[in-house]
Amino acid sequence: MCIRDSSTGNIADAVETVTGTRGWMSADMKPLYDTKIVGRAATALMRPVLANDTRKYPPHHLQILDEAAPGSVLVYVMQDGLDIAAMGNLMATTAQVRGLEGAVIDGAIRDITAIREMRFPIFARRVSPATSVGRMVAVGKQIPVMCGGVRVNPGDYIVGDPDGVVVVPKDAADQVVALLADYDAKESKMMPIIQREKSILKAIEIYNRY
Repeated sequence: MCIRDSSTGNIADAVETVTGTRGWMSADMKPLYDTKIVGRAATALMRPVLANDTRKYPPHHLQILDEAAPGSVLVYVMQDGLDIAAMGNLMATTAQVRGLEGAVIDGAIRDITAIREMRFPIFARRVSPATSVGRMVAVGKQIPVMCGGVRVNPGDYIVGDPDGVVVVPKDAADQVVALLADYDAKESKMMPIIQREKSILKAIEIYNRY
């Protein structure tokens, strides 16, 4: 059993059982098309430009795009900028040619027709034409962030499918995978009982899984 073989529903259950805390992101964190992603988080945080702030900020969000290891999932947080697009077709193309697994954005996405055509997996909370240029500044990369209501540390596992996105803390991954194997074993045995008895309660009575 590996994380990629499991649904986000079962993973969310397992994370909550192991850690005692929620692992699933906001319900409006949705993919641009039906897809699945599994990879380690590479994070960046952006916030609104302040009128009296004349400092020069490094483009952390672009640096991490160029630096993240192949197979990584970009996690962009647009602090107080839910309706601002963190990524468009140029950044998505960069991520794709670098072999990144996908992106999860606590904010918006734009150029969605082009991104759907290139089939690069992105999960976002909004779609908006508004650019981040001149509106947001990047204030950190590879730092802990709150994305969709869940803490994400660099290197945590990010799992997304059409049901949503779940964060598996890297320190809890082995326990989560072990629990997922137990869930899978129970559910595979419950299905024939449900089909035969036409009752979910009888299956739950035997395997205590719902």
